[in-house]
Amino acid sequence: MPVPARYRARRCCLAPNRFTLAAVQPEIRFRVPGWVDETVGWDRIYSTDDERAALAIELARRNVTKRTGGPFGAAVFESGTGRVVSAGINLVVPANNSSLHAEVVAFMLAQAKLGSYSLAGTEGRRYEVVTSCEPCAMCLGATLWSGVQRIVCCATGDDARDLAFDEGPVFPESWSYLEDRGIEVVRGIRGREARAVMETYRELDGVIYNAT
Repeated sequence: MPVPARYRARRCCLAPNRFTLAAVQPEIRFRVPGWVDETVGWDRIYSTDDERAALAIELARRNVTKRTGGPFGAAVFESGTGRVVSAGINLVVPANNSSLHAEVVAFMLAQAKLGSYSLAGTEGRRYEVVTSCEPCAMCLGATLWSGVQRIVCCATGDDARDLAFDEGPVFPESWSYLEDRGIEVVRGIRGREARAVMETYRELDGVIYNAT
Protein backbone atom coordinates (compact mmCIF):
# COMPACT_ATOMS: atom_id res chain seq x y z
CA MET A 1 0.00 0.00 0.00
CA PRO A 2 1.52 3.41 -0.93
CA VAL A 3 2.30 5.83 1.87
CA PRO A 4 -0.25 8.69 2.01
CA ALA A 5 1.13 11.95 0.69
CA ARG A 6 0.48 13.70 3.99
CA TYR A 7 3.04 11.42 5.65
CA ARG A 8 5.61 11.64 2.87
CA ALA A 9 5.58 15.40 2.88
CA ARG A 10 5.45 16.30 6.55
CA ARG A 11 8.70 17.41 8.15
CA CYS A 12 9.18 19.23 11.43
CA CYS A 13 12.48 20.64 12.67
CA LEU A 14 12.97 22.10 16.13
CA ALA A 15 16.40 23.43 17.09
CA PRO A 16 18.46 22.13 18.75
CA ASN A 17 16.64 18.83 18.14
CA ARG A 18 15.50 17.45 14.78
CA PHE A 19 12.55 15.19 14.19
CA THR A 20 11.82 13.74 10.76
CA LEU A 21 8.56 11.96 9.97
CA ALA A 22 9.46 9.39 7.34
CA ALA A 23 6.66 7.13 6.13
CA VAL A 24 4.38 6.51 9.13
CA GLN A 25 6.81 6.30 12.05
CA PRO A 26 9.06 9.27 12.86
CA GLU A 27 12.76 9.09 13.54
CA ILE A 28 13.41 10.83 16.85
CA ARG A 29 16.76 12.36 17.74
CA PHE A 30 17.78 14.84 20.37
CA ARG A 31 20.93 16.82 20.99
CA VAL A 32 21.86 18.87 24.02
CA PRO A 33 22.93 22.47 23.31
CA GLY A 34 26.62 23.23 22.83
CA TRP A 35 26.84 25.24 26.04
CA VAL A 36 26.48 22.03 28.06
CA ASP A 37 29.96 20.84 27.02
CA GLU A 38 31.31 24.28 27.89
CA THR A 39 29.77 24.06 31.37
CA VAL A 40 31.01 20.60 32.34
CA GLY A 41 34.58 20.05 33.48
CA TRP A 42 35.04 16.76 31.66
CA ASP A 43 38.61 16.38 32.92
CA ARG A 44 37.83 17.68 36.39
CA ILE A 45 37.44 15.57 39.53
CA TYR A 46 34.22 16.46 41.36
CA SER A 47 35.23 15.12 44.76
CA THR A 48 32.25 16.00 46.97
CA ASP A 49 28.47 15.92 46.83
CA ASP A 50 28.53 19.70 47.11
CA GLU A 51 30.68 20.06 43.98
CA ARG A 52 28.57 17.59 42.04
CA ALA A 53 25.35 19.30 43.11
CA ALA A 54 26.79 22.66 42.07
CA LEU A 55 27.24 21.30 38.53
CA ALA A 56 23.69 19.97 38.34
CA ILE A 57 22.34 23.32 39.52
CA GLU A 58 24.50 25.26 37.06
CA LEU A 59 23.18 23.11 34.23
CA ALA A 60 19.64 23.92 35.34
CA ARG A 61 20.45 27.64 35.68
CA ARG A 62 21.96 27.94 32.22
CA ASN A 63 19.11 25.99 30.71
CA VAL A 64 16.80 28.67 32.11
CA THR A 65 18.83 31.76 31.26
CA LYS A 66 19.63 30.53 27.76
CA ARG A 67 15.99 29.51 27.30
CA THR A 68 16.86 26.04 26.06
CA GLY A 69 14.54 24.11 28.36
CA GLY A 70 13.12 23.66 31.85
CA PRO A 71 14.71 24.50 35.22
CA PHE A 72 16.27 21.12 35.88
CA GLY A 73 19.73 19.65 35.42
CA ALA A 74 21.38 16.32 36.22
CA ALA A 75 24.68 14.56 35.78
CA VAL A 76 25.91 10.99 36.05
CA PHE A 77 29.24 10.57 37.82
CA GLU A 78 31.61 7.68 38.30
CA SER A 79 31.36 7.37 42.06
CA GLY A 80 34.91 6.29 42.76
CA THR A 81 36.70 8.93 40.70
CA GLY A 82 34.27 11.86 40.66
CA ARG A 83 34.51 12.14 36.89
CA VAL A 84 31.47 13.19 34.88
CA VAL A 85 30.07 10.54 32.58
CA SER A 86 27.16 12.55 31.19
CA ALA A 87 25.24 15.77 31.72
CA GLY A 88 21.52 16.18 31.15
CA ILE A 89 19.09 19.06 31.04
CA ASN A 90 15.33 19.23 30.73
CA LEU A 91 14.39 19.30 27.03
CA VAL A 92 10.65 18.64 27.28
CA VAL A 93 9.41 21.85 25.70
CA PRO A 94 11.99 22.45 22.92
CA ALA A 95 11.91 18.77 21.90
CA ASN A 96 8.13 18.33 22.27
CA ASN A 97 8.89 15.19 24.25
CA SER A 98 7.42 14.63 27.72
CA SER A 99 10.05 11.99 28.55
CA LEU A 100 13.12 14.19 28.19
CA HIS A 101 13.56 15.18 31.82
CA ALA A 102 17.09 16.00 32.93
CA GLU A 103 17.64 12.67 34.69
CA VAL A 104 16.39 10.64 31.73
CA VAL A 105 18.60 12.61 29.33
CA ALA A 106 21.60 12.03 31.60
CA PHE A 107 20.89 8.28 31.82
CA MET A 108 20.44 7.96 28.06
CA LEU A 109 23.69 9.77 27.31
CA ALA A 110 25.65 7.82 29.95
CA GLN A 111 24.43 4.46 28.67
CA ALA A 112 25.18 5.46 25.08
CA LYS A 113 28.67 6.62 26.06
CA LEU A 114 29.44 3.43 27.98
CA GLY A 115 27.77 1.15 25.46
CA SER A 116 25.56 -0.51 28.05
CA TYR A 117 21.84 -0.48 28.78
CA SER A 118 22.63 -0.61 32.50
CA LEU A 119 24.95 1.41 34.71
CA ALA A 120 24.98 -1.32 37.36
CA GLY A 121 28.60 -2.26 37.81
CA THR A 122 29.63 -1.50 34.24
CA GLU A 123 33.28 -2.63 33.98
CA GLY A 124 33.34 -2.97 37.76
CA ARG A 125 32.60 0.72 38.34
CA ARG A 126 29.81 2.30 40.35
CA TYR A 127 27.77 5.23 39.07
CA GLU A 128 25.51 7.82 40.65
CA VAL A 129 23.15 10.54 39.48
CA VAL A 130 23.08 14.02 40.94
CA THR A 131 19.98 16.05 40.13
CA SER A 132 19.00 19.65 40.79
CA CYS A 133 15.58 18.57 42.07
CA GLU A 134 14.10 15.44 43.56
CA PRO A 135 12.85 13.27 40.70
CA CYS A 136 9.24 13.03 39.57
CA ALA A 137 7.52 9.65 39.48
CA MET A 138 8.87 8.86 36.00
CA CYS A 139 12.45 9.73 36.89
CA LEU A 140 12.34 7.76 40.13
CA GLY A 141 11.49 4.73 38.03
CA ALA A 142 14.19 5.61 35.53
CA THR A 143 16.69 5.90 38.39
CA LEU A 144 15.91 2.35 39.50
CA TRP A 145 16.15 0.88 36.01
CA SER A 146 19.22 2.91 35.01
CA GLY A 147 21.45 0.86 37.28
CA VAL A 148 22.94 3.75 39.27
CA GLN A 149 23.67 2.88 42.87
CA ARG A 150 23.34 6.34 44.39
CA ILE A 151 21.18 9.44 43.89
CA VAL A 152 21.86 12.92 45.24
CA CYS A 153 19.08 15.54 45.12
CA CYS A 154 19.08 19.30 45.63
CA ALA A 155 15.67 21.04 45.62
CA THR A 156 12.63 19.15 46.88
CA GLY A 157 9.63 17.82 45.03
CA ASP A 158 7.55 20.35 46.97
CA ASP A 159 9.68 23.13 45.47
CA ALA A 160 8.69 21.90 42.00
CA ARG A 161 5.06 21.58 43.02
CA ASP A 162 5.11 25.17 44.25
CA LEU A 163 5.69 26.14 40.61
CA ALA A 164 2.71 23.93 39.68
CA PHE A 165 4.82 21.16 38.11
CA ASP A 166 3.04 17.83 38.43
CA GLU A 167 5.49 15.41 40.03
CA GLY A 168 3.15 12.46 39.80
CA PRO A 169 2.66 9.73 42.42
CA VAL A 170 5.75 10.10 44.59
CA PHE A 171 5.38 8.84 48.16
CA PRO A 172 7.71 8.19 51.12
CA GLU A 173 7.47 4.54 50.12
CA SER A 174 8.91 5.44 46.70
CA TRP A 175 12.17 6.45 48.34
CA SER A 176 12.12 3.44 50.64
CA TYR A 177 11.73 1.20 47.62
CA LEU A 178 14.90 2.60 46.05
CA GLU A 179 16.81 2.10 49.29
CA ASP A 180 15.48 -1.44 49.64
CA ARG A 181 16.86 -2.10 46.17
CA GLY A 182 20.32 -0.98 47.29
CA ILE A 183 20.29 2.60 45.99
CA GLU A 184 21.72 5.14 48.43
CA VAL A 185 19.59 8.30 48.64
CA VAL A 186 20.96 11.72 49.64
CA ARG A 187 18.63 14.74 49.67
CA GLY A 188 18.79 18.45 50.40
CA ILE A 189 22.23 19.38 49.03
CA ARG A 190 22.29 23.10 48.09
CA GLY A 191 18.51 23.06 48.10
CA ARG A 192 17.92 26.81 48.35
CA GLU A 193 20.21 27.49 45.41
CA ALA A 194 18.38 24.93 43.28
CA ARG A 195 14.99 26.33 44.26
CA ALA A 196 16.16 29.82 43.24
CA VAL A 197 16.72 28.51 39.69
CA MET A 198 13.09 27.40 39.53
CA GLU A 199 11.94 30.76 40.81
CA THR A 200 13.94 32.45 38.05
CA TYR A 201 12.19 30.21 35.54
CA ARG A 202 8.84 31.40 36.84
CA GLU A 203 9.93 35.04 36.69
CA LEU A 204 10.89 34.54 33.04
CA ASP A 205 7.46 33.06 32.31
CA GLY A 206 8.87 29.65 31.55
CA VAL A 207 6.36 27.05 30.38
CA ILE A 208 4.95 24.89 33.18
CA TYR A 209 4.21 21.74 31.23
CA ASN A 210 1.93 19.10 32.81
CA ALA A 211 0.80 21.75 35.28
CA THR A 212 -1.27 20.69 38.25
